Amino acid sequence: MTTPHNTPRPRWSWRKSSRSSGASHGACVELACDGEASALRDSKNPTGPVLVVPTETLTAFVAAAKLSKLDPR
Repeated sequence: MTTPHNTPRPRWSWRKSSRSSGASHGACVELACDGEASALRDSKNPTGPVLVVPTETLTAFVAAAKLSKLDPR
């Protein structure tokens, strides 16, 4: 689910990848977790929309990405 920028959200503690500087020019996402839910947002637009998914869903997605098991279509 996504939340529009004007929707009140819990106070997430956002983390940005240490790899977000340099060649990427800060083009990355930020991540916040509260145990049950994980939230992702565009680091260049911190007041914009936020994607919120169950933490176990995000964990499975990252594991599949690391193993190159995602369909490239």
